[in-house]
Amino acid sequence: MRRAGICVWYALEIVRKVIRPGITTGEIDARVERFYNDNHLIPLFKGYPGKVPFPAVTCISVNEEVVHGIPGKRVLVEGDIVGVDTGAKANGWCGDSAFTFSVGKISSEKQRLLDVTQGVLQLAIDEIPKAAYWSEVARRMENYVLRNGFSVVEQMVGHGIGRKMHEEPQVPNYLCKELLHNGDFRLSPGTVIAVEPMVNTGTKKVAVLKDQWTIVTADRLPSAHFEHTLAVTGRGVKILTGPPQTGDEMIDITPYIGD
Repeated sequence: MRRAGICVWYALEIVRKVIRPGITTGEIDARVERFYNDNHLIPLFKGYPGKVPFPAVTCISVNEEVVHGIPGKRVLVEGDIVGVDTGAKANGWCGDSAFTFSVGKISSEKQRLLDVTQGVLQLAIDEIPKAAYWSEVARRMENYVLRNGFSVVEQMVGHGIGRKMHEEPQVPNYLCKELLHNGDFRLSPGTVIAVEPMVNTGTKKVAVLKDQWTIVTADRLPSAHFEHTLAVTGRGVKILTGPPQTGDEMIDITPYIGD
């Protein structure tokens, strides 16, 4: 699964290099789609079933949008925070990752939200090798977010991933009764999961917009989202959607960055 993961990392690196005030979310999506096409990757999001099939290769969610934002004509402005989630299949295997970017200078509260959300994902990565079951990690993730004064979105969770983007088990970012009673799973070598905390500034409650996809915070306060595809191994956790290491495939993303 590493090739799929590293290609998704490169896709988000393209976003990192082009995101700025004045660019539209549709322009960002088009660059990622061209990168996928040129590298013979299958985008996982475009055409994903729903009341309306998802129309893009990325979900781009701005400020109060939690996840599943549809790219289009929206122009990004200084101070926005922008969650970009994308996935691709390579040689029959999937990778899925998300990162919340800042557009220019952002407020100190938004920066703290990003730091805590990225921090809780890193906490999960650090805690997995120490835990026998996912519930132990989920409890620590939830406690970390609450201690920092934010809330954990409960309507959407992470997931198993492999030949398909969404596989069992479900991977919540909080401790719930369903997880304790019949949904908990052992973190044994060979387990591959997409861990994706979604953290809100205010209420944990969310709503779906009329486009049938975009999920926003109920109080319209900012939200952040980070995600990695993680493999549990006998030597710890391997971040399959992490940056290239020695021996990994190197891809030139320069053609997708220029104007």
